[in-house]
Amino acid sequence: MQIKTKKHNADGNVRLETSGQLKEIVINEDFLSPEKASVALCFKGKNSSGIVHLSLNEVKFLAREIEPKLSMMEKVKVLKFEKEKTKKRK
Repeated sequence: MQIKTKKHNADGNVRLETSGQLKEIVINEDFLSPEKASVALCFKGKNSSGIVHLSLNEVKFLAREIEPKLSMMEKVKVLKFEKEKTKKRK
């Protein structure tokens, strides 16, 4: 997993890039108010770690956007061809 973020401060824009492995997915549910449900993606790298919080609407949006693309990728076949060697004329 790679994370890229940009923040504006007094000195200008600061960019941060980090990477790590997804370690845990935590689903926070609230039975009294289900609209407040959220998903936390927990990651840890060599020198960094963090949590990405997603609302229920963001998770639904991701699922809608990704599912058609995944099914399309499953149907893709890559064909490799070798070039014919041309004969040299004398």
